[in-house]
Amino acid sequence: MLADATNYAHATQSPDAWTRVADTYSVVYWLAARHRWMHLAELAVMKQRLAAERAHPIAATVAARDEAGAFLNSGDFAGGLAIVDRAVVEAESTLRGRDRAYGLGILHLHLRGLTLAGRVKDKATAERHIEAAWQVAEEFPEDVEDHGIHFGPENTAVHVISTASDREDYRESLNTADDLIRGGVTLPATRVGPLHMNISRSKLALGTVTGLSNRSKRLGTSRPRWPVSTRPAKS
Repeated sequence: MLADATNYAHATQSPDAWTRVADTYSVVYWLAARHRWMHLAELAVMKQRLAAERAHPIAATVAARDEAGAFLNSGDFAGGLAIVDRAVVEAESTLRGRDRAYGLGILHLHLRGLTLAGRVKDKATAERHIEAAWQVAEEFPEDVEDHGIHFGPENTAVHVISTASDREDYRESLNTADDLIRGGVTLPATRVGPLHMNISRSKLALGTVTGLSNRSKRLGTSRPRWPVSTRPAKS
C-alpha cells in the first residue's frame, strides 16, 4: 500500500496524493509505536514529515502530532512540547475554517501538548493547552473521528482526566470524570479503557478504592479476558 501510494504521488505530484502518503506513514508510525518498535516509529515519522512538505497544510500538522508522540514514547517530554508549540504557531497561520479546528484539535496538538506538560508537571503549560483544547472542542457538538483518532468534548475530557492524574491532582481528575460519565460516554472501548484506568489510578491515590486486596488476589489466580478491538487507539 505504501509503495503504491508513493509511486502514485511521484507520478501525479498532487497535494492530495502526497497527503495520502503522509497519512499512510502515520499508520506505520502508530503500529510501530504500539509494538514498541521505536526505530521504525522514528523512521516513519521522518518519512511522514518529508511527504507532508508536498502535501496539503493539514498533513504537516498530523506529522507534528506524530513526531511529538515519538518524543512522548521515548520520554523526551520537553522535546515533544517544543514540537507542539511550533506546530500550533504554524497551524494558526496556515489552516483555515474546519481544517484549522482539525489542526488544533482533532490532530491533537493541544491534547498532545497537555499530555506532555502533565508528564513534566508543568502546570502553567498544561493549563494553557487544556484551555485551548476546550475552546476547540466547543466547535464540535459531539466527538468525531478523523485520521484514525477521536476529538471532541468527550475525548478532551479523557485527556484532561489523565493529565490531572499525572499532575497528582486526583480530585480534579475524578470531578472531571464524574461530569463526563454523567453526560454519557459514546467513545469506543479503546478510549473508554484508558478513562477507567485513570479513574482507578486517582481513586487508588486518594484511598477510595475498596475491595482492591480481594480483586488483586483473584487476578493472581485467574487470567483477565480483555475485550479486543480492531480500531486504532490513538490518543
